[in-house]
Amino acid sequence: MPFFKYSSLYSNQNMARARWLILLIILSPCGTAHAQDLTLNAQLLVAAGNSDEAGVKRLLEVGAAPNSRNRNGDTSLIIAAKKGNFGIARLMLEHGVDVNMQNVEKVTALMSAAYYGHIDIVKALLEYQARMDITDRVHKTAMVYAAGQGHTDIVELLIQYGENPKATYDNELTALMWAAAYGHINTVKVLLEHGADVTTRDNRGKTALMMAVDAGHAEVAKLLRAAGAKE
Repeated sequence: MPFFKYSSLYSNQNMARARWLILLIILSPCGTAHAQDLTLNAQLLVAAGNSDEAGVKRLLEVGAAPNSRNRNGDTSLIIAAKKGNFGIARLMLEHGVDVNMQNVEKVTALMSAAYYGHIDIVKALLEYQARMDITDRVHKTAMVYAAGQGHTDIVELLIQYGENPKATYDNELTALMWAAAYGHINTVKVLLEHGADVTTRDNRGKTALMMAVDAGHAEVAKLLRAAGAKE
């Protein structure tokens, strides 16, 4: 059989199958609803990505699923937490989104907001029972991200909501160590004020002071010594 005839036959068969599938969807109420839901959910994620608050509100009201996720596993809440869009984050929370849902990297909305420094969203998430103990794929928590980025106000807020300033995380690192290693002196001050332990050592035997010295953060090292840290 010549190639063009084979191709034509193949196309006709595919077209017939496609028409049959379309007819099946049209005749099936469940199939129609499912296809429509998928469209609404996709539109919701696009609206969140575009910071289109009005669009998100409209789509939620007509039935878009709050917990729908994109290919990275991000919900519209996680997207809003990354972008700092408080209005969309609030809408998602009010419509019952799972506040602790994780994306493919195991990142939550709280971690995202803590990393990017969006304290208004962090506060809203905590009010909706966001968990502070969840770790992502690289074993970091919201506190680790906040301390490592030097978001002092968020570190203090997390402590107010029950995070232990003496807690140790992956590799026995503390929030004080993360802040000291990156030279975030104001974050170090707040952690010390709340009782962070300057004597704690990580799994290499290093203290926050040693990390500050290694990284060349002289003012942080001076502050830690004044708080009782030893070489």
